[in-house]
Amino acid sequence: MRRSLALLVASLAVLASGAAAGAKPILSFGAAAGCAKAGLKTVHAGVLTVGTDNPAYPPWYAGGTPKGSSWKLNDPSTGKGFEPAVAYAVAAKLGFPHDEVDWTYVPFNRSYAPGPKSFDFDINQISYSAERAKVVSFSTSYYDVNQSVVVLKGKPISKVHTIAGLQPFKLGAQLGTTSYGFIESEIKPSKSPGVFPTNAAAVQALKNGQIDGLVVDLPTAFYITSAQVPNSTVLGQFPSPPGGEHFGMVFAKGNPLVSCVDQALASLRSSGKLKQIQQQWLAKATGAPVLK
Repeated sequence: MRRSLALLVASLAVLASGAAAGAKPILSFGAAAGCAKAGLKTVHAGVLTVGTDNPAYPPWYAGGTPKGSSWKLNDPSTGKGFEPAVAYAVAAKLGFPHDEVDWTYVPFNRSYAPGPKSFDFDINQISYSAERAKVVSFSTSYYDVNQSVVVLKGKPISKVHTIAGLQPFKLGAQLGTTSYGFIESEIKPSKSPGVFPTNAAAVQALKNGQIDGLVVDLPTAFYITSAQVPNSTVLGQFPSPPGGEHFGMVFAKGNPLVSCVDQALASLRSSGKLKQIQQQWLAKATGAPVLK
């Protein structure tokens, strides 16, 4: 009995001395979560490949483009901007340092198309939908988002304050986006909405007067009004749909990496790191009136 007690006291003393010396936990995040780096199957061994569109638009991407970069506007590898910051934070949780993360160009509509993927996950303001989830897998939310509408100041539409008031006007959005789906399912305008292959083309249509209003997510709306379309304004944002709308990282259907990324996001969320990243890069993209 005395021997057992002595051994217990000695063991506790060793643990205490280790803690006092700043000893690291026995299990890392990845090992504790069943997601040790050595056991992860990635597209390219030893590297985490992340997809996004090109150009990489603010405020989601920032930092510009280093000399020789193939990226337009912003190179994700700088780590600057909301989505690169989230991607690198997740990568670090999985055991991949900055230099073991590779970025690859993936057009928006191809990111959630069925079939094999050239990336481990894609992060490009892709809203979760049940339809998309039939052919790809999504992570949990890394950003909860509202749709909004951008208009030119002084135009008749700029005096509208309700969703019903938007119905007589010509609205537009990028093809394949939930913004376009929102126009058809929620606003239900009397005129067929304009649909454009890229967001840049949709922005140009607003500039040219081809459409009266451009429907995009709220942070993108603030970037458009501040940097892309002179004399434009965010008319308002729309109420969140039941259950909300959120952006998720996209994976090949059934990729087991999803559960590890979800656990990394949960850790970043509980520690406050995810909120900190959002405040750093998206703090200015808030505060539009709600259209009802």
